[in-house]
Amino acid sequence: MGAVAAGVVAAVVLSGCGSDDGKPGAAVSPSAAPSTEVAEPEEPTADPEPVYPVGPEGEIDELADEKGWVVDDLYESASGFVQDICDSLPTSGAGGASRPQWLAESGQLEGDGAAMLSVGVPKLCPEWSKAVKQAVAGKYERWFGNGTYVVSSKPPTAEEAEEDVVTIPPGTYRAKGRMEDCYWERTSKGGEIIDNQFATSAQSITVTIARSDGQFTAERCGVWKPVK
Repeated sequence: MGAVAAGVVAAVVLSGCGSDDGKPGAAVSPSAAPSTEVAEPEEPTADPEPVYPVGPEGEIDELADEKGWVVDDLYESASGFVQDICDSLPTSGAGGASRPQWLAESGQLEGDGAAMLSVGVPKLCPEWSKAVKQAVAGKYERWFGNGTYVVSSKPPTAEEAEEDVVTIPPGTYRAKGRMEDCYWERTSKGGEIIDNQFATSAQSITVTIARSDGQFTAERCGVWKPVK
């Protein structure tokens, strides 16, 4: 082979070695090499520490978080629940129930309610601390307003409660205050009237309910409280 022909062949070979079109023999540029860098994992973001208001409300909320007390969805915080009860207690007896009775029988002590009120009421409305203690202990005076009650020393069963049955223990009760057109009656278990009274105007009425009575009904007589 002549010198000229050999030079041409060599030039062609060298030209092919420098190609970057991806064909066999093509050179790999440094920029096309796969990266060996590993991405650093992101550090988890810590939850911010809760900020409690200064004062008794903050103390109640902080303790509630420490204890894991569950607050009803109606309230934004434990202190909000306690404050609502403090606002409600002054008028809670208007429906014919004593304040401890209202707390216990209206479901305010359910769940963590008893714990929150036992701690919170002395801080936000200490005048009602005794009512809370009595309600939590279950030792309180029961009052009765308008309605029909089943005479029984035992509280209503779950089935009776679902049917809105309310019991009244046998004993002597007195209604006081200005009463107009007050009517009350004691009936047997069969519904026969044992005793009754209609008072167009009265200031004090006393009734003794016997253990053998079936029901006691009162209308427009105010609140009946046990006579001690």
